[in-house]
Amino acid sequence: MSLAHETLASLRRRLSSKEIHSRDIVKDLLTEIGTREKTVHAFTHIDEKAALAAAEKADSSLPLGGIPIALKDNLNALGDPCTCSSKILEGYKAPYDATAVARLRQAGAIFLGRTNMDEFAMGSSTENSALGITRNPWDSTRIPGGSSGGSAAAVAGRLAIAALGSDTGGSIRQPAALCGCVGLKPTYGRISRYGLVAFASSLDQIGPLTRTVEDSAILLSALAGHDPRDNTTDLRKPETFLSKPTGSVQGLRVGLPKEYFLPGMSPEAEAAVRGAAHWFEKNGATLVEVSLPHTPAAIAVYYILATAEASANLARFDGVRYGRRAVEPKDLLDLYHRSRSEGFGPEVKRRIILGTFVLSQGYADAYYRKAQKVRGLLRQDFESAFTKCDLLLTPTSPEPAFPLGERTQDPLKMYLADVFTISTNLAGNGAISLPCGFTKSNLPIGLQLIGPHFGEEKILQAAHAYEQSHDFWKRMPPV
Repeated sequence: MSLAHETLASLRRRLSSKEIHSRDIVKDLLTEIGTREKTVHAFTHIDEKAALAAAEKADSSLPLGGIPIALKDNLNALGDPCTCSSKILEGYKAPYDATAVARLRQAGAIFLGRTNMDEFAMGSSTENSALGITRNPWDSTRIPGGSSGGSAAAVAGRLAIAALGSDTGGSIRQPAALCGCVGLKPTYGRISRYGLVAFASSLDQIGPLTRTVEDSAILLSALAGHDPRDNTTDLRKPETFLSKPTGSVQGLRVGLPKEYFLPGMSPEAEAAVRGAAHWFEKNGATLVEVSLPHTPAAIAVYYILATAEASANLARFDGVRYGRRAVEPKDLLDLYHRSRSEGFGPEVKRRIILGTFVLSQGYADAYYRKAQKVRGLLRQDFESAFTKCDLLLTPTSPEPAFPLGERTQDPLKMYLADVFTISTNLAGNGAISLPCGFTKSNLPIGLQLIGPHFGEEKILQAAHAYEQSHDFWKRMPPV
């Protein structure tokens, strides 16, 4: 079997025992990429020579020594392109490493390439990329989810062993669910955001996309910890997650939020998630019905706050300091206007305009400040729910992957794709998505487990126990 089909954990064991060499993994991945990348288009940039050179020097005694990792194209890695899949960052190369990237390097990981994404992480389908669309490896006529669709498609399609993504409103978990892999959004502050190109700073969080829960735990252990360059990171000591898997959910109180099981959901998705809940109950967990009453307001709150922060964060892309610059502008105003209008795509422009509106004089009180207050209520909903249960169990997405092009002309319908993931970003909680079934047409369905703040160990233990009792993670996509 190709080494590209193995998990991070199994490769790490084989590298440590000198059974294989890092170059063997990279070569197998490059072979798989050569076969399927033209169909999937998971990557925006692959540096074969650099990956092979790094593999030759890899130290297999390190925790991730010699493991190739793919990076979402909004994470700075010294000397590599970092375009955020946008024309406005055409030609830009990162002058430094993001903290997450530096920690993976320190752990011995090598970097295979940059993965495609919705431009500036704004989207749910990876159709908003200026560098071409990414396709779902389970069905090339369907979306892979977004905005970390390239990372999810690369991992699910066996084009990468693991990848990093970013999650602002579900952008790790939703594509993980639609592509049939594991996506972890850690608690806000668990992983440094230094070097991540900002979309909405109070919502963004870096996290891993992997084949298995164990692989996610390994990467989280390498990434987590305080960073003096990011004052929002937590001060607690770094942890080693899932070092002693229990394989049990006995005594666990699992909450089922009634607001997450909505009319209009895909019947197959709901059946698979309820089947997972039944498995937890059958294996010793107690199911508890809970309520998160402000959930219906989450999408409105998110698109007010996220667009407001985006309008401020993207003001720096002006054609002056880096990236695309308008040719022969008439004056400074023309330089700004043309650089930004030529560089940004439709969805990014839409969100900048929305964000500028909700922050404008006369509207900030009516929209932005009110949304902040409701965000506080959403956080209280989660805190109240976790007095009655240990974890929440929900669908990750209301439906399987939908066809390419189906919603590109209907932004509001597209925004609803993240209805089950947005609230955890607003509240700052950690959550994981893992496969829990397949539709009759062989499309993956995702299960979401949400924990209290800094409850990743509990989430990972429960997810690992469920995963080990099922074979969903072993299935191979046809593309």
